[in-house]
Amino acid sequence: MNEKSTLQNMQVDHLKSMQLNNFKLNDTAILYGINSIGKDSIIMEYVILGCPTRSILEHTSKSEIPISEYEFTGATIGINAVIRTGSIIYSDVVIGDNFQTGHNVLIRENTTIGNNVLVGTNVVIDGNTKIGNNVSIQSNVYIPTNTIIEDNVFIGPCAVLTNDKYPIRKKYDLKGPIIRNGASIGANTTILPGIELGEGAMVAAGAIVTKDVPPWKLALGVPAKILPLPAELNTSNMI
Repeated sequence: MNEKSTLQNMQVDHLKSMQLNNFKLNDTAILYGINSIGKDSIIMEYVILGCPTRSILEHTSKSEIPISEYEFTGATIGINAVIRTGSIIYSDVVIGDNFQTGHNVLIRENTTIGNNVLVGTNVVIDGNTKIGNNVSIQSNVYIPTNTIIEDNVFIGPCAVLTNDKYPIRKKYDLKGPIIRNGASIGANTTILPGIELGEGAMVAAGAIVTKDVPPWKLALGVPAKILPLPAELNTSNMI
């Protein structure tokens, strides 16, 4: 039996012992560490849960402990999740109920995600990030380390959030944007490091946001100008 088979069998035995076996785990999925998967969840082909961080890999390498035998906290997935083919969720990630991904999603360590969250195909969430409830993140979005996304937020396809003002030129404490409750971000936007989008704010497609956007205002253009939000858009997101 190869290491992958041994690892998965150990994980399935562990999950059954916790009476968390009312889920569908594809034979090609790989689980590292001690994971928790909620009932009625579906884990599809070639998904990796509990992917070890660099520090875990270095420790196992120095101690010569096979990764299949090394115990560490994997991923925690709530009930009724659907995690699609090729997605990778690192260790120390905690995700609520009714989670749904597209294909080839990457979620790095120390990320927490609430209930009823959609993460679209090819999204990268680079760890140490907090995401609330009822959030919709569309395909090809990039979310950097140290980002906060509150409840009822929409992020359109190919949006890029950033966390470094001076890439490899000057020391800077990495700080991603703060996206407040009910904000909406259009497709192909760029949000600069540390920017705060206020509650109910909206960023138009293609905008480059270089300064904070107050609650219930519109950011439009390159660089984005802050404008009044049209009356018909002064309403809650329907997520």
